[in-house]
Amino acid sequence: MKDKTRSTFNVQRSKTETIKAGSTFNVQRSGVRVGSGASLLLLAALLFGGCTLAKVDVNVVSERTSLENQVLGTYNALSEDVLLVASVRGVSPTGKVDAPQKHSPEHQEAAQALEAIAFHADDVDTFKRLGWVGESLEGTLAPFERALPEKAPADLKAFAARFTEGEFKQVVDEVNRSREILMLRVVRTNENFTAKDLPAIRKVFARINRQNSAPGTRVQGDDGKWVNQ
Repeated sequence: MKDKTRSTFNVQRSKTETIKAGSTFNVQRSGVRVGSGASLLLLAALLFGGCTLAKVDVNVVSERTSLENQVLGTYNALSEDVLLVASVRGVSPTGKVDAPQKHSPEHQEAAQALEAIAFHADDVDTFKRLGWVGESLEGTLAPFERALPEKAPADLKAFAARFTEGEFKQVVDEVNRSREILMLRVVRTNENFTAKDLPAIRKVFARINRQNSAPGTRVQGDDGKWVNQ
């Protein structure tokens, strides 16, 4: 279980999660996605039933700026809104399940972005262990050469052998696209933010992504240089 003082934007992916009612959703990494309703319910199960917290909490509260507080508050509100919609189903007095409530394309896009980040979380963590990606100052993943460390353990060697260059690029692109959607969504859903605040918001996301990464992960410092944290 992750330390609750750690910040997180990612939700650990599980191939099978069982909801209390007994329904089981199976997710496999392929080009075919499960239906949106099942996907959101799976995301809710992962967040509420797993070890990773749904909210984003910064480790050192005293270091948080007013901007960081606003960004984190808006992000948490967005995540909770998506999860609330995913976890509630309307049932009529006769026992019939009502059709799900329709939401704006922007809301659906944010929900899909959260789902994509959750879905690829395990792969991204392993990419970081291999040194294939790092956390940039832009709040996105930066790809590096897909080299295999000389003393890599067996599990990493097996993982690296399974991933093609195309699959690697597809995962990185999808995660970065999803992160961009969520950063823009934070700007659009907070009346105190405008487009000019986006660079500063990126830095907040970048800081938390770095805090959420394991030791040894490549990260970009404020001076633009890459180091292993």
